[in-house]
Amino acid sequence: MLNFAIAQCNFTVGGFEENTRKIIDGMQRAADTKAELVIFSELSLCGYYPGDLLEDKAFLKACDGALELILQASKVHPDLVIVLGTVRYHQGPGKALHNGLLAIRNGSVIAEYHKQLLPTYGIFDEGRHFEPGQEGACTLSIAGHQIGFMVCEDGWNDEGKDYKVNPYAALERAGVELIVSINASPSDFGKRQQRHRLFTQAAIAHQTPIVYVNQIGGQDQLVFDGYSFAVSPQQGVIFEAAGFAEDFACLQFDRGIFSSAAGSLTNVDEDGFAPAEFARRQIVLGLKDYARRCHFTKAVVGSSGGIDSALTLALAVEALGAENVIAITMPSAFSSEGSVSDSQKLCDALGIPLLSHPILDLVNTYGTGFSSAFNALLKGLSLENLQARVRGTILMEYSNSFGALLLTTGNKSEISVGYCTLYGDTNGGLGLIGDLYKTEVYALSRHINLSAGREVIPEDVLSKPPSAELAPGQLDTDSLPPYEELDEILKWHIEGQRLPEAEAARAEDFVQKQLATETGAATIQRILGMVARNEYKRRQAPPIIRVRARAFGSGRQMPIAANYQF
Repeated sequence: MLNFAIAQCNFTVGGFEENTRKIIDGMQRAADTKAELVIFSELSLCGYYPGDLLEDKAFLKACDGALELILQASKVHPDLVIVLGTVRYHQGPGKALHNGLLAIRNGSVIAEYHKQLLPTYGIFDEGRHFEPGQEGACTLSIAGHQIGFMVCEDGWNDEGKDYKVNPYAALERAGVELIVSINASPSDFGKRQQRHRLFTQAAIAHQTPIVYVNQIGGQDQLVFDGYSFAVSPQQGVIFEAAGFAEDFACLQFDRGIFSSAAGSLTNVDEDGFAPAEFARRQIVLGLKDYARRCHFTKAVVGSSGGIDSALTLALAVEALGAENVIAITMPSAFSSEGSVSDSQKLCDALGIPLLSHPILDLVNTYGTGFSSAFNALLKGLSLENLQARVRGTILMEYSNSFGALLLTTGNKSEISVGYCTLYGDTNGGLGLIGDLYKTEVYALSRHINLSAGREVIPEDVLSKPPSAELAPGQLDTDSLPPYEELDEILKWHIEGQRLPEAEAARAEDFVQKQLATETGAATIQRILGMVARNEYKRRQAPPIIRVRARAFGSGRQMPIAANYQF
């Protein structure tokens, strides 16, 4: 029987001291439980994904130093095998590095494997830095069991659609009894279920159980959700570690079956969190780690009295605590009474201060200066954008003066069509809801209220018509279709078949019905043109926390100067 431990950790890119400590602590915990094997995630030593830090000699030297500390620490537990991910060097033509897996015991590397399939699509760019490993299997006998290894993407090509190589085939030929896969698999809607489905199919196809160890935590736009699991042909997904949290678990393996000395294992619930709760946990964890790793303890948000800023504030309070979140209202000549009163209701419910900085005098001063300098009145779109830019400047002044992270409040619907002001409401360090469509913003807000059993986000905020309040009587629907319609068009255009199956079918059906009418077809063409024309805004906007399979940022790379209104 093999006793092994899964160490699901929150590793930091470049945080070698912290990462090394987590690994050594995990080794000690595994040894205490009499485990013969402990497994960490992909690139656990340096954190995933280092990007062009992999071209920095000091970074690589620090990585080598951290590995040496692990090797020395392993001598304290001479019978324990430690499996972890780290950068390895490649000799010969090609890239200078490999994405490597090491098996360590008693101060020595006893097995080494290099990732064969390097994802270079969507949010991934591993081909930029790594050379693919040689084809073939890496195996190791532990406690009488023949174990094979793979790294993340290696396990996603069993159907042979994306790569010519299938690492499963070599492991099957090697006759392994168990596959250990170390991963840094980012989270999005439906990703957990997708992992379960693909790795269950692979376990059945090759009649080999698999242990899948994932990392957790937020890294820039990405969030890793954990959910490490064990799957066998006979049992299905029989164990799953915590989601959105560090976890440590001890399991046993014998004759193709997983078990636990701590109690019987039961099949894992496939449904998981509802979409709104999933988005909430994803965003909260993403903000926590972004703030921590960028050395922010406080956040500031411009509060308009609208739904976007209300949801942003509620999520910020959950992530950072009410004592660390500040709201600022900045009424103008066009602000409704509710922009301030609804902001106050919200802040009272959240237990946070609402500071006031009216902008009327500042806007008037700009208008006077504009007329004097250019012999023209400041009006129309220029006046609307000025108000947003004055507000953005005030928020950045606060951020600079008091060290608070400015959170932008744009949602995916508005960011898609450019319904935002560059250097105004796009100012900030991080966007929390930039990968949620407007209809999802409402759904998550109502979910937060339902979960709390009270109006965290006031009903007055939820029920008012959306408005930028930059002109008299202005409503979002003056410029855009209703969000229920706009969001279907945007999902169809931006994400398409990357959507969950039911969502993709619904968007496709809506768009085809619109295209069948002259008015609907014209609306769709107008929206596609707006998306294309506003790429320059998205390129300059802050990073947003990714929730969906295709988010703006590294996951959607489009040219700015191009004609692609289709």
